[in-house]
Amino acid sequence: MNEFAKEKRRQKIKFGIVSILSLCTFFGVWYLCSAVLHLKPDYVLPSPVQVVKAFITKLNTKAPDGATLGGHILASLKVALSGYFLGAIVGIPLGIAMAWFRKVDMFVTPLFDLIRPVPTIAWIPLMILWFGIGLGAKAAIIFVSAFVPCVINAYAGIKQTKPVNLWVAQTFGASRREMLFTVAIPTALPLIFTGLRISLGTAWMTLCAAEMLASNRGLGYMIQLNRTLARADLIVVAMLTIGVIGTIFTVGLDALEKKFVKGGRRR
Repeated sequence: MNEFAKEKRRQKIKFGIVSILSLCTFFGVWYLCSAVLHLKPDYVLPSPVQVVKAFITKLNTKAPDGATLGGHILASLKVALSGYFLGAIVGIPLGIAMAWFRKVDMFVTPLFDLIRPVPTIAWIPLMILWFGIGLGAKAAIIFVSAFVPCVINAYAGIKQTKPVNLWVAQTFGASRREMLFTVAIPTALPLIFTGLRISLGTAWMTLCAAEMLASNRGLGYMIQLNRTLARADLIVVAMLTIGVIGTIFTVGLDALEKKFVKGGRRR
């Protein structure tokens, strides 16, 4: 094993240790403030032990919000993934086309610049009027939240392609189409994956907001209903579940980036 590989392995181990210490510190302070010092009542600041008990109970119990934790997770995933993937499938090619083809850029950019500043949450009432409170409305809201970052990052990724690289490809006889797929898009991939990660975060944020306003199942609905019931333990269960699911998706995106992006992702 060469020195570079050894150093990379040491850095990876160091990062893992620091991450574990960070989590241990967080849960330790939480336990100290809630279970030892009792800074707030249990119904306001539940201890980690209470949250674990609520999590285990919620796996098999529908009370008080009408579904088990698994049911809420499946409802949220169904909405989040449908809107997220649709936003990526439409947004990434559109961003590439806007950056590569001047006429597309001239035609689409004014409309995109008009839509981009509008907060995603502002679309919720309109989507409810158009699609009701079912899957279609929430998926459409997630689509908007995922679509914008995907367009922006794909556009920026293509635009950062160095002219000298395009010139070299053209010198060797590459057509404009070949330059796009062999030079520009590979160069843009790191920013495209960054857009996917940003879209993932905004998709979950928007999903929770949509489910809080108009839904009868899902992690956002679980948070909203248990707020009215003063069940802080179940609120924290839903929040941590969102965090864990988001982490799993992020790890998956990192693995895809390492596979498709030359050099992988550097920390």
